[in-house]
Amino acid sequence: MTPPDFPSRTEEMGLWLCVLVLLLGDLQLQVTSAVRSFSIDFDRNCFRKDGEPFRYISGSIHYFRVPPFYWKDRLLKMYMSGLNAVQVYVPWNYHEPLPGVYMFGGNRDLEGFLDLVAQLDLLVILRPGPYICAEWEMGGLPAWLLAQPNMVLRTSNSDFLQAVSKWLSVLLPKIKPRLYINGGNIISVQVENEYGSYYACDYNYLRYLLAIFRSYLGEEVVLFTTDGIKEPELQCGSLQGLYATVDFGAEVNITKAFEQQRLYEPRGPLVNSEYYTGWLDYWGQPHSTRTITAVAQGLQTILELGANVNMYMFQGGTNFGYWNGADYNQGYKPVPTSYDYDAPLTEAGDPTNKLYAIRSIIGKFSMLPAGPMPPPTPKIAYGYVTLPQSVALLDILAIISPGLPLSSSLPLTFEALKQAQGFILYRTLLPYTILEPVWLHALGNGVHDLAYVLLNGEYIGTLERDKVYGINITGQAGSTLDVLVENMGHINFGANDSDFKGLVTNLTLGFTVLRNWLIYPLDVDLAVSSAWPLLNKGNIGPAFYRGTFTTPGVNRDSYLTLPGWNKGQVWINGFNLGRFWPIRGPQHTLFVPGPFLSASSPNNITVLELQEAPVHPRVLFLDRPILNGTAISTHKVMWN
Repeated sequence: MTPPDFPSRTEEMGLWLCVLVLLLGDLQLQVTSAVRSFSIDFDRNCFRKDGEPFRYISGSIHYFRVPPFYWKDRLLKMYMSGLNAVQVYVPWNYHEPLPGVYMFGGNRDLEGFLDLVAQLDLLVILRPGPYICAEWEMGGLPAWLLAQPNMVLRTSNSDFLQAVSKWLSVLLPKIKPRLYINGGNIISVQVENEYGSYYACDYNYLRYLLAIFRSYLGEEVVLFTTDGIKEPELQCGSLQGLYATVDFGAEVNITKAFEQQRLYEPRGPLVNSEYYTGWLDYWGQPHSTRTITAVAQGLQTILELGANVNMYMFQGGTNFGYWNGADYNQGYKPVPTSYDYDAPLTEAGDPTNKLYAIRSIIGKFSMLPAGPMPPPTPKIAYGYVTLPQSVALLDILAIISPGLPLSSSLPLTFEALKQAQGFILYRTLLPYTILEPVWLHALGNGVHDLAYVLLNGEYIGTLERDKVYGINITGQAGSTLDVLVENMGHINFGANDSDFKGLVTNLTLGFTVLRNWLIYPLDVDLAVSSAWPLLNKGNIGPAFYRGTFTTPGVNRDSYLTLPGWNKGQVWINGFNLGRFWPIRGPQHTLFVPGPFLSASSPNNITVLELQEAPVHPRVLFLDRPILNGTAISTHKVMWN
């Protein structure tokens, strides 16, 4: 019997090699099919997610305007509205308040917020700037940049690029593992923001940013720009290598608006990165609104065109503390504390009829999540709270300005003193006796932004940028002249590279330039946590007022109104709620998130009134907002 032929060693090795190749090929096929991808399909004019055509329907939310306790609530309501993505800004100045000092905890926990977004199976469109606008203090740029004499913001100026590079070297490594292509949920990243609306039109700056973003995030991530639909805006805001998108509201011809995008992106997905559901407010102007019908019909048209859309805002939130921005359009226009924006979710995160209309439109184009919309958070009118303790601001200078004052022949700006926000007190002596009224003013509209003037401790008037240029005063030689200057927010849109704060020009008494100033940088927040001397000197002029109230067993949301008060700042349990200015409006209430209150111990409330308080100081908690300055609120008083 002839034995069978066995393969030689060489043949056997070749056989195993073939098997190995087949196995590896099958494994590679499995791995390839599991690879996550997000890209632009220029042939079919769409995005592709994991190889399939994809369209996002997104909404903007600002984690920095919402208390962390409520992040999940707001995101869940966005998810239940039918959104598959959220759009998120990252404000540089919120995370680097001083050069080299980085803050990413507590209210600033960007990564914790992104984790919650991922838990709800929402994708992220990230807008990390370095400039964001957002009606936020200086558009997210740190005010300390202005302290550098050669700084030119948002250009290829070497000082600015150096600061940007350092910041992005901290931020972008946090972002890379969260990209969709790396297993996260960030599908695209915006570079800069509405750069075509800035005067510089510096393509070298955009190229520099493009190189930085690519170096940290890789070549595969979708990078894009956003600009208005005017051709000059798109021309200066667009750059090869960055996908150009547009922003507009329902008031424009939507088909023609997308035709503007097609001038710069002939192929690829149509994208409205900011479809306006409402609009911002300014102090002294009516509350902005957009009708439900217009917003819903515009959204339907956008979706019928097959376009991608992000609704700005889906929830606006609150400019707590000093974080509001300002515009400059025929004068300086600061943004109020409320950023309600007439959005689908209110400032307090409550669903509106506008939200349900939007949800119905989305339901025509994609499947809505099953289940009910989470309800509004409960609101309570806690009633009146009296503020029996008071002290004049000038009487606690040692507390709120613990260092020695700076001596300077002429006034110095906030930026020169390395103070980004809040207040600075300028003090000098009258150089001669004034028997007949003499005009006190800052040359060239040099008060940025409000100046509360006191003579020998008595309040005599207010100077206001672009509105009140001077006041008449009389007094004796050697009298103390105090000028308390409030920074009402750095300009966030347009040419915001020269918005210095304080007395930015010399203060003049008649034709005499006032000299020999003592300058007190103030940290007025220190007054909230400090004991005060009992030095009540009446209700006129800058002063702090304090009281307590209890909310036994509950800490629900509320709204604070200040009947009879004029202008100032409010703190609850040490948290700075923001500015009030009811005599200017339109906002008459401040949102008080329930988590800021204690249900088991007395709550402290501190008010800084800058002009004139009521003779009997008290405040009132309501169960609903007054944002238009004319609404009449009915409320049930729960506790006095």
